[in-house]
Amino acid sequence: MLPFFLEALIVYPILWILWRKCRQYFFKSALDNIPGPPAKSFWTGAFSDMFNNNAWEFHKDTVEKYGGIIRIPALLGESQLFVFDPKALHHILDQHIFVETPEFIQSNGLFFGQGLLGTHGERHRKQRKMLNPVFSIAHMREMIPIFYDVIYKLRDVFANKVKDGPQEIEVLSWMTRTSLELIGQSGLGYSFDPLTEDAVPHPFSEAAKNLIPTFSKMRISGTYLLAPFSKIGSAKFRRFIVNIIPWKNLHAIRDIVDVLHNTSVEIFESKKKALAEGDETLANEIGRGKDIMSILMRANMAASKEDSLTSDELLAQMSTFIFAATDTTSNALARILHLLATHQNVQDKLRQEIRVAREENGDLHYDKLVSLPYLDAVCRETLRLHPTVTMTRRITRQDVVLPLSSPIKGLDGEEVQSVLVPKHTDIVIGIMASNRNPELWGPDVLEWKPDRWLEPLPAAVPAAHLPAIYSHLMTFIGGSRACIGFKFSQLEMKVVMILLIESFRFSPTKKEISWQMNGITTPVVVGRKGMHPQLPLIVERVA
Repeated sequence: MLPFFLEALIVYPILWILWRKCRQYFFKSALDNIPGPPAKSFWTGAFSDMFNNNAWEFHKDTVEKYGGIIRIPALLGESQLFVFDPKALHHILDQHIFVETPEFIQSNGLFFGQGLLGTHGERHRKQRKMLNPVFSIAHMREMIPIFYDVIYKLRDVFANKVKDGPQEIEVLSWMTRTSLELIGQSGLGYSFDPLTEDAVPHPFSEAAKNLIPTFSKMRISGTYLLAPFSKIGSAKFRRFIVNIIPWKNLHAIRDIVDVLHNTSVEIFESKKKALAEGDETLANEIGRGKDIMSILMRANMAASKEDSLTSDELLAQMSTFIFAATDTTSNALARILHLLATHQNVQDKLRQEIRVAREENGDLHYDKLVSLPYLDAVCRETLRLHPTVTMTRRITRQDVVLPLSSPIKGLDGEEVQSVLVPKHTDIVIGIMASNRNPELWGPDVLEWKPDRWLEPLPAAVPAAHLPAIYSHLMTFIGGSRACIGFKFSQLEMKVVMILLIESFRFSPTKKEISWQMNGITTPVVVGRKGMHPQLPLIVERVA
């Protein structure tokens, strides 16, 4: 007979799920009239089609067939909404009625602590208020020399590899190592990687790389069981349960989180010691006291008691920064290099712009760096067509009416101009779908065309009033939970492109590359055992 606490552990989540799902059959809602793809099964709905590593065609066909708001059959008959209608997105991201799902908050809280990704409401707003000034353009300018120092090391590695002629290089791993070192030095004043070919990978690098792929294997169980489980007992008790459950992926997540946490504690304690010893000590540290965490911790010391963050909150920001700035940016960089490799004319044009600017200015300062039109166009177009995160979630806190820019035809044959969305409805925000909306961007929306950014955009794009913080794109979301580090990410991408494209030509290998729709899109070599993220390209010096 099972002990009482194990019975409770099993029964409580099951009852919670059943209650949430069974109400579908007793209370009809306006969602029943919204068209969408059919359920593949009663148990998982259309989840297996919608959320898998190769769901690209399903997303494309579904968006084309059903329009800007789509009903998605979910677990045990639940209805969720997939939304990319501009007016609906504006209401979702600009109102506190739509919040991050409990699963999102709880998982990030468990992974990274009570930082920006693991909190909501007043606590999140307080953290955001403290952090916004840290990511100002003034501070970004100070980071440029650190960026060049790190990326010159990457360039030297590539130069050594191809000194005797063109070579195949697995560029994703190098982009990941570089991104981690950049956030390490400029974000935390800490070095993770000397960026040499024979360097042993830092444990944090391996942990961060494996977090999303591992958690993706627990997609359904993580979505529906994590929130109720996180409310059972103390943290020590939950850790005990995790340890005794014979579940390989769960144990892998546990070990990954331990590495993330322990590394952050080590850096945090070192940073506190340096701050206590004064400016002279900081000036001799990596980052020279101008890194994000040094600035944040000094600002926090000067803040009033009601505005200041706790040590646990500061620690959580570190884990959040490192993770958020590593995988997303490294995969965006890999995507740009892959596209340039398959579009040699674009690569040549970009190299010409970079070389002219470098001949005149040497290492480009911030204002010159962000003003190169074609480099900016390449980055914008890549982030438009290929956002590293293709969708995100919200849940309604109360019944709410969601207006639409473009009416749809309901299943009853009537025109639907707005939808009454019940409380506790899960909403999937279609980031990629919005960026690829042909009603806004035109019939060539699925083509990668950097030149579209060198001329006026279609009038429909600004007229849509998307709640975006970057170029009318949903890539970095918008509203109160928009990506706080998007300027940092753009700056990193541009410095990497300048130093690599100036010196090297990138070409595709004969290996077939497939991009996987994980939580963060990643490239793999088709047919390679294990399908681990990687992007091999042919690299050669250019005269």
